[in-house]
Amino acid sequence: MDTIQTVLVEDDRKLAGILNEYLTAQGIDIVCVTDGREAVDVILTRQPHLVLLDLMLPGMDGLSVCRALRPRYTGRILFLTASDDDMDQVAALELGADDFVVKPIQPRVLLARIRMLIRRQKPTDNQFPDQPDVRQYGHLTLHGSRRQCLLDGESVVLSDGEFEVLWLLANHPDEVVTREFLVRQTRGIDYDGLDRTVDNKIASLRRKLGDSAHLPRRIITVRGKGYLFVPDTWNQPREYL
Repeated sequence: MDTIQTVLVEDDRKLAGILNEYLTAQGIDIVCVTDGREAVDVILTRQPHLVLLDLMLPGMDGLSVCRALRPRYTGRILFLTASDDDMDQVAALELGADDFVVKPIQPRVLLARIRMLIRRQKPTDNQFPDQPDVRQYGHLTLHGSRRQCLLDGESVVLSDGEFEVLWLLANHPDEVVTREFLVRQTRGIDYDGLDRTVDNKIASLRRKLGDSAHLPRRIITVRGKGYLFVPDTWNQPREYL
């Protein structure tokens, strides 16, 4: 694997030092930044493969940094957070974060998450290599390698995590796709029954793709099992749903 260029944004200098030493020993190239405002300039200039981003920072908090980065940065963003508040995690995912690790951080777990994110970033890691790279259902078109979503001929901006969930669902039309499968494929961990990451991405996808939050027709929740992608519903423009 090529060297993973990474910017670590963490104001706890002791923790930053520990992570820097450990990840550098694993062949990851680390640049450390302690201030949120400075981080935006450093990241946009360097365009690293990955950003490790603390939630609470001086100058600009992590959510604001993520919001400033996403229009101009296409790499991975992994949040480091001491907060177990679901709302913080939901906000991070909706702003375009790809994953999060809750403190206290176990370096080996963090390394595993980093490697999973980088593997998912490569277009050649298509989980369906024997199928075409384009999925089309009515007014919805997905380009796998480009990570592009078009609806009614217009581009829909999705985070990498949102696109991956949609791509997996679109590859199993009219099939119930379990949360266990989606979590394992998108996060590289086993579903613990409490993780709401996939549910939050589904809610965001429904909003962006014009599906009803209260009575969804395009991506249906199958209670106790998972989600169902309904291919026929994409034949109608958003305004007729």
